[in-house]
Parts: sequence; structure tokens; C-alpha cells
Amino acid sequence: MHKRLFLATAAAALAAAAPFAASAQDFPPKKPVTLVVGFAPGGAADAAARLIAKKLGENIGQSVVVENKGGAGGNIAHQFVATGPADGSMLLFGSIGPLTIAPHLMKLPYDPFKDLAPVSGGVNFPNVLVVHKGLGVKNLAEFVALAKKGEKVEFASTGAGSASHLAGELFNQRAGIEMVHVPYKGGAPALQDILGERVASYFSAPPTAMPQVEAGKLVPLATTGLTRPAYLPGIPTVAEAGYPGFEALNWYAFVAPGKTPAPLLDRWNTEIVKVLNDAGVKDALNKHGLTPQPTTRPELAAFMRKESDKWNKVVKERKITAE
Repeated sequence: MHKRLFLATAAAALAAAAPFAASAQDFPPKKPVTLVVGFAPGGAADAAARLIAKKLGENIGQSVVVENKGGAGGNIAHQFVATGPADGSMLLFGSIGPLTIAPHLMKLPYDPFKDLAPVSGGVNFPNVLVVHKGLGVKNLAEFVALAKKGEKVEFASTGAGSASHLAGELFNQRAGIEMVHVPYKGGAPALQDILGERVASYFSAPPTAMPQVEAGKLVPLATTGLTRPAYLPGIPTVAEAGYPGFEALNWYAFVAPGKTPAPLLDRWNTEIVKVLNDAGVKDALNKHGLTPQPTTRPELAAFMRKESDKWNKVVKERKITAE
């Protein structure tokens, strides 16, 4: 009797565990993988995601399709993936805004630390502050002087709570000015409006703005890292231009639906890190002004917590609210 009970209990336990074991071993997924991007096509996130997705697909022998879900500063995409299939077939090219800033601005329908699972770091880069030529300024000091004269000076961003938004708010604080925030659904539409002189300035990702700078259509004033990136040696940092310690980096990282089994997350980490360390991919990303940032899963989790604490402080000090 006891033996039959033991066998029945053991069989039930194995049956319960079987689906998880099977899904954990089902790599690569049998169906095409979706890599969700929270911004419109044509921006930095989209460019990086497509480069990485192509190499990932080649390496695992399965299609990795980029799906753009712009809007709400990337929050729409993050909510979409938070409730997505946890079978390893969906990844998110998550961004600094929805993962570590937006939770301090608004009540979200998802918790980035519970409903999304860290997989690996992706890329990081400073923003570059650019203005349209019609504004008539050539450097950061002239830009600040214009704003302090009482002129209405707008700054574009990729949405409320995005890295470009917080960079602008932090600069408002440090420079003692009040630029007007104008949110967009991604880098491409923001670029269109600054080129059309409908908005004065933009804390843009380098891949979005630099082709227009090189074409003489936009004027670069400063970058937002602590040091000048190697690919933009001629543009001073905000810190160099009179605001010591100013830093507002942008970054993207790979996350998955929160209930994705750990073995699948580990396999994705291995594959993503392999791609980010690939010489050809690194060179292509660097040409776009993006620095690969491969990490372990625990390293990404710790990094996200640190960033969340940092931007929570800025949000409170600037009394920033969702728009």
C-alpha cells in the first residue's frame, strides 16, 4: 500500500514537472522568435535590435523577427511582453525609461522587476544635444543664454519617462532653465520635427542625429556622457561645457516575460552574449555609436536596481510627472 502510494505520488510529481522540463529544453523555440522594440522604426533601438536579431537568427537557426510597438515612451511594448508567452519565443529590447524611470512617474499595469525577467545587457550610449540651424546657436553657452532670455525653447524626447526626457529635465535643473518637453513615439518622428524646425532641440541617440549633423542639417552642442565617445571626438560633453558631473546615459537591455523558465533565460543569455561579443556585430554597433554591454543575468538585475534608485531621486527632486 505504502509502495503504491509512493509510486503514485512520484508519478504525479514527475507529470507536474514535465511541462517545465520540456519547455526549458525546447531551444531554440520551434516557432519564430519575436524581439519587441518599444519605439518606431528608424531610431537607435530599432537599428541595434535589427543588427542583433539578424545574427541571433543565424546562430540559433531560427528566425528572430523585430516587432515595433511604439508609444507611451516604450511602456506599451513592455506591458505587451510582460503578459506575453513565457516559452522562450518572445524577448524585449527593454529600455531605461520603462524599466527604471517610468515606475517612479506613474502607476504601471506591470512591474518591471516582477513581470519581466532580466536576460542580458544590450547596448549603451550617451545622448547628443542637437538643435536646428534656424535657432542660430553654435554652442551650449549660447543655447542656455537663449533659454534664459525668456525665449520658448522646446526639447524633443522619445516619450515621457524616456532617457531623452530625463536628460532634458536634468539639464533644466543644472542650467537653471525651463525648456518645454515635447514627447514623441520614437527617435524617427522626433527627428522629423526638429529637421522641420517645429521643435528647437533634441537629446538624441547618436545613430538618429549624427547623419543629419554630418549633412549640415543639425547643429550638435554637447554629449551627455562623462567623457567624449571615440566616435564623436569633436563634440564636448555637457560636463566639459560648464556642468561638471553631468551624466545621462541611454541603454537597452534584453528581458523576457517574467514566468519564462530559468533554463531558457540562461540559454538566451548565452546566445545574446555570444552575439554582442562577435567582432562583426561589435564593429557594426560601434559605427552606429552604440557600445555593446553584455552581462550575466544577475549583473543586469543589479544594474537595473541601481539605475532605478538613481532616476527615482531625479524624478522626486524635479517633481516630474507623467504627461
